[in-house]
Amino acid sequence: MRIAILDDDADQAALTNDTLTTAGHTCHTFEQGQLLLRQLRRESFDLLVLDWNVPDLSGAEILEWVRQNLSERLPVLFVSSRARESDIVTMLNAGADDYVVKPVSPGVLTARVASLLRRSYPMNPASTKETFGNLEFDLKVRQVSVDGNPVSVTQKEFDLALLLFQHLSRPLSRAHILDAVWKQTTDIPSRTLDTHIAMVRTKLGLRPENGFRLTPIYGYGYRLEAVGQDDTNAATDGTANP
Repeated sequence: MRIAILDDDADQAALTNDTLTTAGHTCHTFEQGQLLLRQLRRESFDLLVLDWNVPDLSGAEILEWVRQNLSERLPVLFVSSRARESDIVTMLNAGADDYVVKPVSPGVLTARVASLLRRSYPMNPASTKETFGNLEFDLKVRQVSVDGNPVSVTQKEFDLALLLFQHLSRPLSRAHILDAVWKQTTDIPSRTLDTHIAMVRTKLGLRPENGFRLTPIYGYGYRLEAVGQDDTNAATDGTANP
């Protein structure tokens, strides 16, 4: 998962980053709230880990902005030295999903993050297949089928398509997709992602008449969404929004 960490204590931020990176997550650390806010306007994350006491823009202010401006329900974990019950209650009532008090051990932090991610992005760990409409992803053999017919895709195309379907209707930034599929955001030509998007759209038939629409979001990334019958008819009649 892609996690943003806000903490102006460099040592604590490094510890949080190292702990969650070791647990398999991709972490981005910010020491200033304004820098995190700037990224939230441009990129997407799966989880925010926020400290409260950040001088320029506090974790509480970031939480307020997130709940007022982001349409998707982005999970937020507070990790703060403010330990009064009234403080914890205030943040939970303001929309935080969980709250832990510093100092927190790596084991507890990892467990809290894992628990919050399970609640926010429920999956059946025992399942080897995921189905979305007429598409089925076989996670064990890494094969995707449309209407029961296997489709030849590369491993990157499989990972990209699965990521899009697991975040159906959610805008994903280019950096988020590169982190998740290519495990890095540097040294990859911009057209590489666009080419893979085009291949996935074509191979899986991601068109409104087939129940799905994969669209670019200018200056941001891509969004895959399910299309209802009314939307399909509107698109056919030329009345749908572009």
